[in-house]
Amino acid sequence: MSKVCEICGKGPSTGNRISRRGLAKKKGGVGKRVTGVSRRTFLPNLQKVRAVVDGRTRTIRVCTKCIRAGKIVKP
Repeated sequence: MSKVCEICGKGPSTGNRISRRGLAKKKGGVGKRVTGVSRRTFLPNLQKVRAVVDGRTRTIRVCTKCIRAGKIVKP
């Protein structure tokens, strides 16, 4: 099952997970240091929703942004 919204096409996006060590300067330390950067994925908040599509009711995976915007018609 793909992690893509069936209404808007929103899917996974990528970013970085940054590991730091040390104490922040405003807390009395010498500052934070970056010790590692690794890739991560941000997944959309998908929900299974029963909706009317082409005149018949079926279950689709929709992101919460589309549900709140009223882009789907519930039976």
